[in-house]
Amino acid sequence: MEFMGIYVNPGNTAFKEALNSMIYVDKSGLIAYTNGVLNTKQKNLCVSRPRRFGKSMAADMLVAYYSKGCDSSKLFAGLEAEKEITYNLHLNKHYVIRIDVQRFLETRKDLETFIDKMESRVVAELREEFPQCGGMGTNDRLKDVLDRIFIQTRKGFIFIIDEWDCVFRMAKEKEDIQKNYLDFLRGLFKGAEYVELAYMTGILPIKKYGEHSAINMFDEYSMVDPKSLGKYFGFTKEEVYEQCRKYGVDDAEMETWYDGYCLGTFHIYNPKSVVDALIWKEFQNYWTGTETYEALKVYIDMNFDGLKEAVIEMLGGGRCKINIRQFQNDMTTFKTKDDVLTLLIHLGYLTYDKREGVTFVPNKEISLEFLNAVGGPSGWSGLAQALNRSEQLLRYTWALDGNAVAEGLAAIHNETASILKYNNENSLTCTILMAYYSAKTYYMNPMMEMPSGKGFADVVYLPRRNVDRPALVIELKWNKSAQGAIDQIKERRYASWVEEYTGKILLVAINYDEKKGHTCIIEEYAKANI
Repeated sequence: MEFMGIYVNPGNTAFKEALNSMIYVDKSGLIAYTNGVLNTKQKNLCVSRPRRFGKSMAADMLVAYYSKGCDSSKLFAGLEAEKEITYNLHLNKHYVIRIDVQRFLETRKDLETFIDKMESRVVAELREEFPQCGGMGTNDRLKDVLDRIFIQTRKGFIFIIDEWDCVFRMAKEKEDIQKNYLDFLRGLFKGAEYVELAYMTGILPIKKYGEHSAINMFDEYSMVDPKSLGKYFGFTKEEVYEQCRKYGVDDAEMETWYDGYCLGTFHIYNPKSVVDALIWKEFQNYWTGTETYEALKVYIDMNFDGLKEAVIEMLGGGRCKINIRQFQNDMTTFKTKDDVLTLLIHLGYLTYDKREGVTFVPNKEISLEFLNAVGGPSGWSGLAQALNRSEQLLRYTWALDGNAVAEGLAAIHNETASILKYNNENSLTCTILMAYYSAKTYYMNPMMEMPSGKGFADVVYLPRRNVDRPALVIELKWNKSAQGAIDQIKERRYASWVEEYTGKILLVAINYDEKKGHTCIIEEYAKANI
């Protein structure tokens, strides 16, 4: 066996601990992909995902598989990777350099020296591993030492860089340190013949300066563009259901609490929270309780036009159109609400549906975190009171009491006037979603402007499976009339889309008149009459 160091050819202890844990979900299928890009133009991967989403575990797995410093054949026995045709070709056959950048940045004082420390420690181990290669001084740059080793031995390296972006979280305001770090990475990887594979993990994608990146040789796999690696960013539905059956945990409740992240064609569950819920047999906020970076409230309190409305709409189950292209991949450069929302996607507080270009709150766990940030005593004025009315307003709706619903909406409007300023039907829609916040207990996420009959219903709520509640078809009007809204629902057959639902269907027509206030008419849909 080759030399085993801390940074050069590390061992497999960390991966062994993951395998020995109470719950392990096999993600070794990732190895088939990394084997496929070894020594190709696609060999540089930057994989960004939120904290506690398995970044380090994947890095530990790749180290255990590739490193010459250990024998991992027994660890991978029976795992998905073993089925890969190139499995034996690369198992423990490569020189690996593993660096956890965060270990070199324990305090802000380390920002001035961490690059030198990383280089000197890796170089020291390389000199020990390759004593036959002359001309390597203790103060030589890492890239120069690697060049010299490659020229003399033709040996390449696999780089596993964990927490690569922690520099940008610690040095948010220090652009010179950020640029120096990017220059270091560019010098290390760009055009380097000694690189067989570079696998970097972090929370943020690669930092951009304007429209350019200093390390644009990397392909990015992120929460907004996972490419073909989506199923490796968390637990898939099939993986979670299997564990729920094994541990006797309700899979529907698990889905409500921790599912909802859109990663390409996959819906991904938060792995940290799923594991804790399986172990402790209790559903609660596990992942958000580990917050160590930035308080959510700092970002959603930013004074960008439309940001608060967007957050409230998403809290009510709505989805917001978003432009992710201008985001600069840091925690300081914000020009619009879309920049803030894009950061929250990367941090795991929101998710992104690439096909529709929308963002939304993924699950109950995150929804509660938003409520903690905005609904407390120091939160957004009136929001807590408005949300407390939601359950009663929903019961008024089921009882077909349009007058009571109208009065409830008026109260919510008054309580949140400092947050939401009515000026069109979109603002009214936002208020409706907030008013029906409690609906998420009984209903799936609301569907906006669903094509039904000869037009679009504004909001549709369909009950969750095994929940005996009426479906709701809601039409909103501005400075018109509730009667006109109910007539439109019937004439254009908006309810036809949900006729397959065998339970009751309620038609809810709401109008807001700037002089007369809110009015509401609620009727039960009679299928035989339309």
